[in-house]
Amino acid sequence: MSDHRTALARLTLNAAFSIGDVQPRLYGSFVEHLGRCVYNGLYEPGHPTADKAGLRQDVLALIRELGVTTVRYPGGNFVSGYRWEDSVGPREDRPVRLDPAWRSIETNQFGLGEFIDFCRKTDIEPMMAVNLGTRGVEDAVRLLEYANHPGGTELSDQRTGHGAKEPFGIKMWCLGNEMDGPWQIGHKTAEEYGRLAAETARAMRMIQPDLELVACGSSGSDIATFGAWEATVLEEAYDQVDYVSLHTYYEEVDGDRDSFLASAVDMEHFIESVVATCDHVGARLKTDKRIDLSFDEWNVWYQKRPNPHPVEDWREAPRLLEDNYSVTDAVVFGSLIIALLRHADRVTAASLAQLVNVIAPIMTEPGGSAWRQTTFFPFAQAARHGRGRVLRVEADSPTHTTAKYGEVPLLHATAVSDDDTGAVTLFAVNRSQNRPLPLEIDLHGVDAHSLTEHLVLADADPDTRNTLDQPERITPRAATGTTITSGVLRTELAPLSWNMIRLARRP
Repeated sequence: MSDHRTALARLTLNAAFSIGDVQPRLYGSFVEHLGRCVYNGLYEPGHPTADKAGLRQDVLALIRELGVTTVRYPGGNFVSGYRWEDSVGPREDRPVRLDPAWRSIETNQFGLGEFIDFCRKTDIEPMMAVNLGTRGVEDAVRLLEYANHPGGTELSDQRTGHGAKEPFGIKMWCLGNEMDGPWQIGHKTAEEYGRLAAETARAMRMIQPDLELVACGSSGSDIATFGAWEATVLEEAYDQVDYVSLHTYYEEVDGDRDSFLASAVDMEHFIESVVATCDHVGARLKTDKRIDLSFDEWNVWYQKRPNPHPVEDWREAPRLLEDNYSVTDAVVFGSLIIALLRHADRVTAASLAQLVNVIAPIMTEPGGSAWRQTTFFPFAQAARHGRGRVLRVEADSPTHTTAKYGEVPLLHATAVSDDDTGAVTLFAVNRSQNRPLPLEIDLHGVDAHSLTEHLVLADADPDTRNTLDQPERITPRAATGTTITSGVLRTELAPLSWNMIRLARRP
């Protein structure tokens, strides 16, 4: 449904008004031992491009192009039954286990050392999760000692004996995963988890005081305990943690595409609600400390669709959660990135879930090629050009009515200023399915008045996607008709499109 009030969207860019600096960790991702994310994704020893460690070089090249800065590992639901000792030492001595989280077989051929090797080869910061489902304080400090202590103790010397003389240097740690969820192994009440998280954090800081620790927030804003969970956990653990996590996924339901395209409305409300809860608890505790947000699972995920690949229980690396993303999905995905940037003052870390094959921007075929999904492009563009200071953008936009979120603006946008070069990058989405959106941008408040490029991701068929057979069916293309005259940029955003407009100082 549409009830456009004006035909034109307008916004003003002014360098004097900003939200905050973009932290590099905002462009993180997530690798879990789930489906083919690790095995036949990152790691495939028999592949023609595999290095001596079994890592696929074609996949690593795409990860570098994607611009990922951090990777959260090893889960996810998998971590709540994780035995880290199984994943270290000689591969031939590692046990094969059942993984009840995903009803799969875990061979442990890719483990902690292999993950750190992957991070170093891609210049990615590791973000490690500890098992607070079936384990607890002692296991967390033992893993920390193995990973980070220089040497001279049982566990650090064990790491050295496994061929890793240098400590792994993992700075950021997640205290469990989705412990509010009844599906989670070792699911706990907020009181139980808050106490365990606080005690685990305290013990880990006794080993290494400068760690950055993430407490589990809610697994979604629609879960019954949302809000109360964060408040209770933080009452216990506020002084011991640095972040609280958020997780959310979106999908088109019952053909309601207008609501799907407005998913970021919900994401922004989720962020603002968690910020309010954190600050309320901080005020109650009479502390000046600020809790930041780690949005360490987010994506488009079609949870209600049946798996097109029949899977038997207890298989190695089954094809699970291998969504093939359309242009529509990429536009929503880009809008979610905009939502994160618009809250960069508090969302200082985020993890796209996941990195390869499993609801991922990169797909692979065993023994074959790797290719980019449509969602690859908004992330890569933002990770490369969305660095600097997020400007406060308040658009005057036409609106339309959605069944789920009511009246929403057709334009969703943000801008990032590189103060060193004077460059400004605008990211914008047109949520209308069928109408182009004329846009005027007043540039008088910034120095960037020269158009570098305007790239658009759109297609006449919004359900089009990249596939194994057509891996480059959808790629960003140069938009036409964008002009700057007397300090005003004028353009037209295609229907159902993701846009990146880059501006520079005049030479």
